Amino acid sequence: MPRFSDKVVIVTGAASGIGKEIALRFAAEGGVPVIADIDFDAADATVREISARGSDAFAVAMDVTDESAVERGVTETMAKYGRIDVLVSNAGIQIVKPVVDFPFADWKKLLAIHLDGAFLTTKACLKHMYKAKSGSIVYMGSVHSKTASVLRAPYVTAKHGLLGLCRLVAKEGAPYNVRANVVCPGFVRTPLVDKLIPQQAKELGISEEDVVKQVMLKDTVDGEFTTTEDVAEAVLFFAGFKTNALTGQSLLVSHGWFME
Repeated sequence: MPRFSDKVVIVTGAASGIGKEIALRFAAEGGVPVIADIDFDAADATVREISARGSDAFAVAMDVTDESAVERGVTETMAKYGRIDVLVSNAGIQIVKPVVDFPFADWKKLLAIHLDGAFLTTKACLKHMYKAKSGSIVYMGSVHSKTASVLRAPYVTAKHGLLGLCRLVAKEGAPYNVRANVVCPGFVRTPLVDKLIPQQAKELGISEEDVVKQVMLKDTVDGEFTTTEDVAEAVLFFAGFKTNALTGQSLLVSHGWFME
């Protein structure tokens, strides 16, 4: 039997990048991914792609910073499937600037998507998981949950914050058999990172090639980007773990960039 046979998995930010790969992997292992994304057309396209491979999937429009939109997406999922087994809180953006120049509006926007989004989706899904006495929540952290790089003040702050939220949810969820974990990737070559490279080159006054080699991948053991497949494998590992032995823990997926 597939590892996630008929398990319903909400993945936020799943229309592209890491989130899409996670949804594809869950579908390949028997799960039913709910593609929750602010871009409904892109989410629907991902559903069609999964359906073409013979698996079930469902698209919901979800701005993770909007409580009513989050509740609506979770309600639609429950109405269709009657269960939510896994939440992967993945939606995120990146903005790079020095602290001294960082617009407060951009600070608030990034924190809202990463932290408010994680809180709102967790709150909406937990009540259903608690009733079912079962569930797994996996937050998309980062190596920046453990360390800091210049130009990323709100991102580093938010990713550190997810560790705290995860640990709290692991403790509160334990009596209901709900687990929580954080996956912490290094740099993954997604559209988000492709957009970031020229921005960071401009801010640092170096070439795009040097951004990749001397900033992003400098501390890896092999000079390689983490892949979306690497990250998805780690997410499925946590989501499919059978006991509470690993609840509250985080896992770095970074080619040795940061070790603990």
